[in-house]
Amino acid sequence: MDLLAILLQVATDFMPIAKMGAGIGAGIAAIGAGIGIGQIGRGAVEAIARQPEAVGDIRSNMIVAAALIEGAAFFAIVICLLIVLGVGA
Repeated sequence: MDLLAILLQVATDFMPIAKMGAGIGAGIAAIGAGIGIGQIGRGAVEAIARQPEAVGDIRSNMIVAAALIEGAAFFAIVICLLIVLGVGA
């Protein structure tokens, strides 16, 4: 057998493990996003408590940071789903 056929067989044998890893990765991405947004909210509330006059600036910065975290988490979850569905294989 040639090397390519051997590599394809090995990749096929490990597909269930790859799908399990993708599912775990999607879960970790969601948990990480939740923790990150929680940290942002906590920091924003503490900052507003210290400087109530800066509510507008703090809120807008908080929304931008939360959107960036959600974007990264969404990207990670989409990649994991592509692995599970086998798109591109």
